[in-house]
Amino acid sequence: MGSQNPKRSSGGVPAALEAKIERLDGEILRLVQERARLYVELQKHRTGELVVPTVLPEAQDRVAELVQDSPGPLSEGILRSIMREIRSGCRALVRPTRVAFLGPLYTYSHLAAIHAFGQSVEFVPVGSIAAVFEEVHRRQADYGLVPIENSTDGRIADTLEMFTRLPLRICGDVELEIHHALLAKCPRQEIQEVYSRPQALSQCRNWLAKHLPQARTFEVTSTATAAQLARDKPGAAAIASVQAGIYYGLDVLADQIEDNPGNTTRFAVIGHHSNPRTGHDKTAMLFQTEHRPGALAEALNIFKRNRLNLTWIESFPVPGQKRTYLFFVEFEGHETELRVRRALKALQRKTLRMEILGSYPITLPVQ
Repeated sequence: MGSQNPKRSSGGVPAALEAKIERLDGEILRLVQERARLYVELQKHRTGELVVPTVLPEAQDRVAELVQDSPGPLSEGILRSIMREIRSGCRALVRPTRVAFLGPLYTYSHLAAIHAFGQSVEFVPVGSIAAVFEEVHRRQADYGLVPIENSTDGRIADTLEMFTRLPLRICGDVELEIHHALLAKCPRQEIQEVYSRPQALSQCRNWLAKHLPQARTFEVTSTATAAQLARDKPGAAAIASVQAGIYYGLDVLADQIEDNPGNTTRFAVIGHHSNPRTGHDKTAMLFQTEHRPGALAEALNIFKRNRLNLTWIESFPVPGQKRTYLFFVEFEGHETELRVRRALKALQRKTLRMEILGSYPITLPVQ
């Protein structure tokens, strides 16, 4: 006699548990479909027609609260991923969303875009940060995602420059923990060249000096491009994400090789609208002061007087003007709040140029 399927024939506790799991699977799918129907109905009642919401999809959701109120064996990250994809799929029923990012696929910008929007969107990889801004500005994409600062290397100058040129808004941000991996199709001892973006090479310089002192490093436009080279070129390796290694068929020879284990990159989601107030928001802006002693101190003192906590400040040289700077700042609060409006009105009197870049919810780093 052939062996029987123990799951179906043994009876008792295992069979009962399996039957209960199957019933729950069916109930989960039924509830997901019901949620999708309700979401579409909600959009009809809100607008009278099916349109894409004018704010970042995750702007007002309660995923963080729901996850924290759901203790159990599944991790917070897994629960967030499940909810993100359910919501992404529901939004796609209303109308597909186009999201531009610095490509190719499986760069860190792509991974951040997935975390922000889920995978039920149309991703538009482009070749430069400027091209991301242009796609959104021309309304060829609904949103764009651009790196704005890194905890190791600081500001991303290309992004700041584009904010001075085009009138786009920051709709949200994604702070992504950056974990670099050494990827190749050959053993480590055969690696002669290592490719990656300049920032990634800089963030792994000590590890490379210790473990691959014989290998030459080469800068390329993206970590995904580096992975493609490692796939196609003998003796070549790439520093990129594990996900890029899987996508391009590379072996992970070493993981988390970044010198700073707390390495994060913050990405700005750009679009044409700000988000409504949630009660837990930040506002970003840029301004230029007169070139005289105390001008910057006077401007910053306005934030102190109005009890607005600064969370980010960067100086950026004004193109074509020596020793003249723009200042990018971010502070806690929404641009519609009374104390914020009071501060902005006072700041306008102290500045030569002032622009609000947007208000958006405070988010937690993505692991």
